[in-house]
Formats: sequence, structure tokens, C-alpha cells
Amino acid sequence: ALAMRWLVEAARKRGEKSMAQRLANEMLDASDSKGSAVKKREDVHRMAEANKAFAHYRW
Repeated sequence: ALAMRWLVEAARKRGEKSMAQRLANEMLDASDSKGSAVKKREDVHRMAEANKAFAHYRW
């Protein structure tokens, strides 16, 4: 569900004419491990890995 949201969000920011074309191109980019949606996933995973050490603290 989260990945689909990232794909649609990245497709909306693309410059192609129709939404179908934008979404198709974003999916093709994602299958090649490039594109905005993949970058978003990598950023989220990087942040989760960086914050994993603090997960056991209770505030």
C-alpha cells in the first residue's frame, strides 16, 4: 500500500502528458531500480536503519 502511494505520488510529479503514461514510466523506472519512488524507499529504509538503535527507548 505504501509503495503504491509512493508510485502515484512520484508519477504526479513527472512531466509526461497523461497520468497513464506518467504512471507507466514511473513503474518502468522502478523496475530498473531508479526513479523517485525507489529513491523515496531508499531514503525511508536509510532513516529506519539509522534510528534502529533508539527504538528501545521509552520517552
